Amino acid sequence: MKHRARGETRVVPSRPALTGLLHAHLESFGNGPGGRLFGGVRGGELSESTYCRTWRRARAVALNPVDVASPLARRPYDLCHAAVSTWLNAGVPPTQVAARRRIAAALGEG
Repeated sequence: MKHRARGETRVVPSRPALTGLLHAHLESFGNGPGGRLFGGVRGGELSESTYCRTWRRARAVALNPVDVASPLARRPYDLCHAAVSTWLNAGVPPTQVAARRRIAAALGEG
């Protein structure tokens, strides 16, 4: 995790539905090396090319053809940027936006 010593952990809140999915995944597949939730085909880290290929496929399923051709959510980071902008424009205090970002980053969402 960013800005933490190797092996350091912290508790991060999660919605019950996501928590249930994660527990089910762990029951079915267990942890990978280093405690990873998802791993590469050879047991190491999930490669960036695999992650990006999966992201492109998910966009094609979730979006209509016009949006797939647009820059909308072209990268996972784009969703994070859009969320932060939306929250700030809606009047959410910057300190609360920063706290939400820390939670999202800890969950690997941005």
